[in-house]
Amino acid sequence: MARSQAELDRWIEGSEEEILDPGLPIVDAHHHMWVRPPEKYGFEEVLADAMRGHNVRATVFMECTAMYKPDGPEPLRSVGETEYVNGVAAMSYSGILGPRGICAGIVSATDFRYGDEVATVLEAHIRAGGGRFRGMRQQSQHDEHIGSLARRAPPPGLLLDAKFRRGFACLAPLGLTFDAYLYHTQLGELADLAAAFPGTGIVLDHAGTPLGIGPYAGRRDEVYAAWAESMRALARHDNVSVKIGGLGMPHLGFGFDARERPPSSAEMAAAWRPYVEFCIEAFGPDRCMFESNFPVDKQSGGYVALWNAFKRITASYATVEKSALYWTTACRVYRLDEASFA
Repeated sequence: MARSQAELDRWIEGSEEEILDPGLPIVDAHHHMWVRPPEKYGFEEVLADAMRGHNVRATVFMECTAMYKPDGPEPLRSVGETEYVNGVAAMSYSGILGPRGICAGIVSATDFRYGDEVATVLEAHIRAGGGRFRGMRQQSQHDEHIGSLARRAPPPGLLLDAKFRRGFACLAPLGLTFDAYLYHTQLGELADLAAAFPGTGIVLDHAGTPLGIGPYAGRRDEVYAAWAESMRALARHDNVSVKIGGLGMPHLGFGFDARERPPSSAEMAAAWRPYVEFCIEAFGPDRCMFESNFPVDKQSGGYVALWNAFKRITASYATVEKSALYWTTACRVYRLDEASFA
């Protein structure tokens, strides 16, 4: 059974580590915020994690159906999420409470199957975003064996749907990106989408989510081989970047979430190294960025240990490569104003 936020806090308590390479600037390219009583991971919790010792200077908020409007036209209800996050970003930007770049970039959600109507939705988010709105995500994860683990389960083949693609075509004219969350078995569908829309920036979330549960449990080498082949094919599309993280989600099958005590960063690094290094080799540092995926990845360990794990894996990398992975790729892809929080 999944632990509650309070239980996770108690589980992680006492497992903090010394910060590795504390001066390395970080943009956390993917985190969430929500208030779902009794669960809460809001501005205070994000700020607390960002100030645990790593040099987190900015973050990118990723949609999670937070603070949707309770009424009004259905396509525009998600604008409430952008309004909420922009308010958080404004508090951060004041500099009174901590880093000035919390939620410097905002990615919300829509159903692209609204077709041409998506343009109106995007324009509403742009107005609500205070100059911080950067793009959209529509979760598309679906596997023929396990179905979908998403809160709003998407249908199979969503990225290939003609109605979806008509709405997707509204992104590029407005200079917006698309974040893709799917399973490793769907990477070919994303490659097809990238080929059809070479002018639209696409960000693959969670390193392509190589599954490790259900029929994929106990078949890590086989899954890795299939994942790597699909990732290499996807990397041929220059408009695709990848976020490295999400590896702490339980359905990847590493099992850290089921332990009595959370793993150390060394244990995380040992388990995740093959996936991290492959992504960087296939896409190059200039198309890779690290993410915490908090609080979701909190199920497998603490914020300090997670970033220490990434730093362990990249310890031998050149300074310019580290800069790209931890900072500049995210700033370029999400058009973040480095001068405002550097």
